[in-house]
Amino acid sequence: MKLATRIALSVTVVVPLLVLAAGLLLLGLVNRDLHNQQDTRLQDQASATLPDVRTLLNADRNGRLKVEQNQHRLVLDNVLDAGILVRAADGTVVLKGGPQPADPARLPQSTPNGPVTVRGGGHAWRVLTVPVAGAAPGTLWLFAPASATDPQIAAVRGRVVLVALLAAPVAGLLGYALAGRATASVRRLSRRAAELDPAAGPAAFPTAPVHITEVDELSSAIGQLLSRYDEQAHRTAQALDTARSFSSAASHELRTPLMSMRTDLDVLAAHPDLPADERAEVVGDLQRDHARLLELLTALRMLAQGDLVEVSAFGPLDLSELVDSAVGETARRRPEVELSAELPAELRVFGWDAGLRILLANLLGNAVVHGHLPDRPARITVRLRAELGPQGGQAVLTVDDEGPGIPPAEREAVFRRFHHRPGSPGSGLGLTLVAQQAALHRGTVTVGTPPTGSGAGAGTGTRFELRLPLLAVDAPTLQLPARRDWISRAN
Repeated sequence: MKLATRIALSVTVVVPLLVLAAGLLLLGLVNRDLHNQQDTRLQDQASATLPDVRTLLNADRNGRLKVEQNQHRLVLDNVLDAGILVRAADGTVVLKGGPQPADPARLPQSTPNGPVTVRGGGHAWRVLTVPVAGAAPGTLWLFAPASATDPQIAAVRGRVVLVALLAAPVAGLLGYALAGRATASVRRLSRRAAELDPAAGPAAFPTAPVHITEVDELSSAIGQLLSRYDEQAHRTAQALDTARSFSSAASHELRTPLMSMRTDLDVLAAHPDLPADERAEVVGDLQRDHARLLELLTALRMLAQGDLVEVSAFGPLDLSELVDSAVGETARRRPEVELSAELPAELRVFGWDAGLRILLANLLGNAVVHGHLPDRPARITVRLRAELGPQGGQAVLTVDDEGPGIPPAEREAVFRRFHHRPGSPGSGLGLTLVAQQAALHRGTVTVGTPPTGSGAGAGTGTRFELRLPLLAVDAPTLQLPARRDWISRAN
């Protein structure tokens, strides 16, 4: 059923009900007003008749028959449309005329607050009692049938019912016409939505306001839905591309260590009596290949995870604590390395805990492996500080070593996937993970040379400098990079 039809039917039902409800209220008000008018008329008649009634009572007491008869006519003329009853102080009926209750014993002896209703014999009366003071005291009662207002009430009731009956079809037609006009913008929006191609994205669904709140809100909601659909479709395609790239990279990079392991296993199987020293050498090769496989798979998994991470995984973190933990873990694993760290008490950033931990582990691991000269233990200096600038505060982390250094021409290449120095035991993904995490956190990582006096002489060693934005005072609104293809991009 159309919305306009629903509105028209609702109006057709509701409007007559409202008219009837208003009519009932109106009937009550009219009935009260008519009773007030009736009571006012009785009081006016009592005021006009009271002098003649007093004269009538005096004439009756003194036996002046002719005066009494004249007063009868005068009193009855004053109350033509009402009933009247006059009694002397001894209860003698002096005058009785017009419609009144059949049982005089039920009449009130006083009505100080105005007329009251008396019922009897299936009828109701409005009764006003007026004491008559003077030489000949008595009591005056005036009566008016309570049903005297019924014709007027019935007329009003009939008009209310007639208006309600006429209002039903008229309200339905007007409601249908107005509802059709009001829902025209909704129908246009429905047609636009039905013709929409989701692949076209939110740009194919313009949201020009029509200045109808509900329609504008619905149009905005559809636009937001299309934006989310487009974003999710992009993320799904990116996830599929990441999965394919992960499979391709894994199969390509794992082929060599797997073939080497196969060769070593064949040697062990073909020569069960292999001398112990040669067997130990083969087993050592297997262990190194196994460690390389494990490291490679772990790095690929973290690289893929970084490409697919959502902003909900980010939160306020203390970078000083993370760096201190990474330095302590490296010192525990490699006790032969000389590690020193200069860290502030606290330095907060908005980041991904797992991502920053893998970044720091790989940054320090790279310095441990490559940051020393032959026959010399590695000496690594880690410094963390806050730096304020026109673009806002930054956390600056430097990792200095005393190794052979990296030529300027090769510094960009170290962040590429599977980039190896000659004889490097790593997977070639460690620094790629560092660059990926720096980009995810809206930071930068660069390669340079430590300043003079770092401990090994000018021009030697390598400095990796990481810059991350500090946590803002207000709520963080980090936006992840639109392009995240570290595992799938070509070198």
